[in-house]
Amino acid sequence: MNNARSSEQADQPVIVCEQLTRSYREGPGRLTVFSDISLRVGAGETVAIVGSSGAGKTTLLNLLGGLDKPTSGHIAICGADIHGLSEGGRARFRNRHLGFVYQFHHLLPEFTALENVMMPGVLGSQSVRESRRRARAMLTEVGLEPRLAHKPGELSGGERQRVAIARALVNEPDCVLMDEPTGNLDEQTGEGVRKLIQSLQQRLGIAFVVVTHDMPMARQLGRVLRLEKGELVANEPEGARPEGSAE
Repeated sequence: MNNARSSEQADQPVIVCEQLTRSYREGPGRLTVFSDISLRVGAGETVAIVGSSGAGKTTLLNLLGGLDKPTSGHIAICGADIHGLSEGGRARFRNRHLGFVYQFHHLLPEFTALENVMMPGVLGSQSVRESRRRARAMLTEVGLEPRLAHKPGELSGGERQRVAIARALVNEPDCVLMDEPTGNLDEQTGEGVRKLIQSLQQRLGIAFVVVTHDMPMARQLGRVLRLEKGELVANEPEGARPEGSAE
């Protein structure tokens, strides 16, 4: 795993959102989830987004990942307008620059942990040999070297989530987007995943954007933002400020 990021990468924001709005048609009118949101995430930065259920946190994460399109506004990921790409172009861009971890791990049950983590590399046209090498190294990084040949049904909940994290990181993305990564875990297992995320961020220099109801996790991260009533604002006074202010 390459821990170093170039100075050019370090200086460039990984995510820049400007005046982002998402609304849906609802009967004769429209439902606005949020409007005019601005957000910048720097290289290697970790941001937690909290808020009540239904506030639009997952919608925002899907927009950042190119899985949904904004009604208006602009999103740049690593300087690229992801929504200006074709569907195939977005898929290739995500494979190279973004990793995803969800509350439910979404591992393929018929494949081993090693094979699941190999998938992004194989889909990204790496050789099988190189994909296997990277997957083995990443699973070792998250403490699962003894479980490489086990299928998801043979792993604990915490182990399955570690496999999902390894899969998200194996292509050395610029940013990992996480949607409730500890939401389906008991407190002890969740604490282990929290510590793992924090350790990986510090050692690998990858940016993380984490949507969570897990306030202990949110407080361990570098910046905490709250999405409420269509606005994204600083949740804590220390080291945080409302989005849209000067960098």
